[in-house]
Amino acid sequence: MAEDQLQVLDLADEKLVDFLKSGKDWSRLKTSVPGIFVLKMPAYRGSPNRLAVEINPVDDSGSPKKKRGLVIRDELELKEFSELVQNDRLKKLVSEIDQINPRKEREKRSDEVLEI
Repeated sequence: MAEDQLQVLDLADEKLVDFLKSGKDWSRLKTSVPGIFVLKMPAYRGSPNRLAVEINPVDDSGSPKKKRGLVIRDELELKEFSELVQNDRLKKLVSEIDQINPRKEREKRSDEVLEI
């Protein structure tokens, strides 16, 4: 690995450690990949504060579309979710649900500003 790549990893690691120590519970840290966030999880039932990855599609402004996305706590969960999401039967089920559900009209945001 090149030295500059190691420095980037070190900076990322430092940011993650700092976020774990000083971030507010349930706050999100944006990453360079839209829709992928680092989530600060609070201590719970003897488990210390932890970081997790949240996958949550973003809108045009880069804000998460959902209140809470898919939370992945470790590599095993990532592997399990990846296998589930790639399952052809899931794709078929979602397609069937899309056909059955009523269509939702997407609201278009207006960038107009009302002068008052």
